[in-house]
Amino acid sequence: MKRIIIADDKGAMREMLTQAFDTREYEVTAVSDGSEAVAQAESGVDLVITDLRMPGLDGLEVLRAYKRISPETEVIVMTAFGTVENAVEAMRQGAYDYILKPFSIDEIELKVARALDRKQLAGQVRYLKEEEDRRSGTMIGESSPMRQVQRLIDKVAASNAPVLVLGESGTGKELVAREIHRRSPRAGGAFVAVNCAALSEGLLESELFGHEKGAYTGAAGMRKGRFELADSGTLFLDEIGELSPAIQVKLLRFLQEKEFERVGGSKTIRVDVRVVAATHRNLKQQLAEGKFREDLYYRLNVISIEMPPLRARREDIPALAEHFLARYGKEMAKPVTMSHAVADALTRYHWPGNIRELQNVVERAVVLCDGPELDLADLPRELFSTPPTGHVEAEAPEADTGYPVSATAAMAVSASPDHPLDLTTHLDALERGIILEALGRYRWNQTKVAQTLGLKRSSLQYKMKKHGLGGDEGE
Repeated sequence: MKRIIIADDKGAMREMLTQAFDTREYEVTAVSDGSEAVAQAESGVDLVITDLRMPGLDGLEVLRAYKRISPETEVIVMTAFGTVENAVEAMRQGAYDYILKPFSIDEIELKVARALDRKQLAGQVRYLKEEEDRRSGTMIGESSPMRQVQRLIDKVAASNAPVLVLGESGTGKELVAREIHRRSPRAGGAFVAVNCAALSEGLLESELFGHEKGAYTGAAGMRKGRFELADSGTLFLDEIGELSPAIQVKLLRFLQEKEFERVGGSKTIRVDVRVVAATHRNLKQQLAEGKFREDLYYRLNVISIEMPPLRARREDIPALAEHFLARYGKEMAKPVTMSHAVADALTRYHWPGNIRELQNVVERAVVLCDGPELDLADLPRELFSTPPTGHVEAEAPEADTGYPVSATAAMAVSASPDHPLDLTTHLDALERGIILEALGRYRWNQTKVAQTLGLKRSSLQYKMKKHGLGGDEGE
């Protein structure tokens, strides 16, 4: 629903325009002077129709105020024949158009439709540019689980059906929602995201549905909610399992009827919004416990997409790490690369925090890195700790080395019942296993091993001697 402000000191003109535009398509607020019109600027206005000459603030001052406070709002200036020069000046200052009094309803309706079309087109261009800047690429991953996710996104994007995205925290559920929006006919509209767990019940209701002036203490003016802001686009409701019973009822009504009322208001508002919801919780269990409405669950779960945890798509980890490495290297003006040893360490880790944890680890490594290549020392120590039971993956020995000991095996040995979990012993065993594996892989070529592990050759020789692997030249 588009919001229009009509500013004119003549009651008959305000009444005529209000009757013409106060429909299910438009929401009209009529005011008698420029000060009242400007007071509405921060509450979300699509179009202002203002008389040029009014007591107090005139039309030009209203125009200048809107271009300062809400530059995306279009303005049409109404003027009598004798002030056409002033109307032309208004065009120079950013007005969309002017219209001479007296005019017909058909004439003003045409100008309003064109002004709102231009606003929508400008919004689409701005949105696409922002998205291009924000997301230089699409979803990353060629593993079998991710190919399945991509196929589902392609199938559901063209429809308007609600989608429920499931998965552990940090797996990229919002990225799935963005991809659905980007590949859909709604791509030109807004993508609006709300974290349902981040706000209290009262604030969340106002955030989603908006509020009228005076709806509660501190509500100094009308405010559009996220449903209205997402009109013609997509609304992403993250952590949907945290909704209170009262908001579940209002959301169910919207999904069924496509309409709602603002907090403190009685006017029914209709918008065209596709809902994509996400949760890391088990909604079926919440159904059984009476914490989530069954009818809402089935309205949301028309189509479900489950994001795999990062440990289930290990082959995607190097590509994801390279993506974050390029991003943070550019942001920090530190164009660094990643050694094979770092890539192996990242791939072996079990990632309980999923992609979000990987992103944080890479950002930290770029900050700490002193050279042109990430070193194992730049990674946090927890990456070398023993994964929980069930995450240790046995590896076959290298066929051409004769050394079956790997970094993973070293971790398993150091955590066995016969070896207490002393931190120093644990890390020493891990370091020895990694060095021994690298030596076997490169047939004890210390120069290549040092390059791979991101060490100076003298440092490698010291560590080899420390672990009884022989650190002298020719040994």
